[in-house]
Amino acid sequence: MTDKPPKRPRDPNQLAKAIVDIATGEVEEGAGSATEQRASKAGAIGGPARAKALTPAQRAEIASLAASARWKKSN
Repeated sequence: MTDKPPKRPRDPNQLAKAIVDIATGEVEEGAGSATEQRASKAGAIGGPARAKALTPAQRAEIASLAASARWKKSN
C-alpha cells in the first residue's frame, strides 16, 4: 500500500474540524480511519489466502488475462 496521507475533506466545515483535530492531537495526521485500517489488513490477508487456494493452472490463466489487459491499454 502507498504511504500517501488520506485525502482531505472537500467540505469546508469538515476540513476545519479535521485540521483542528490534527492540531490538538486528537487524530494523527497520517492515520487513516478505522475502516481504511480494516480494509488494509483484510487485503494483506486475502491476497495470499486466494493465491494459496488457486491451482497453478488457475493462477497462470489469471496472470495471462492480466498481462493481456496491461498490453491492451498501452498506446
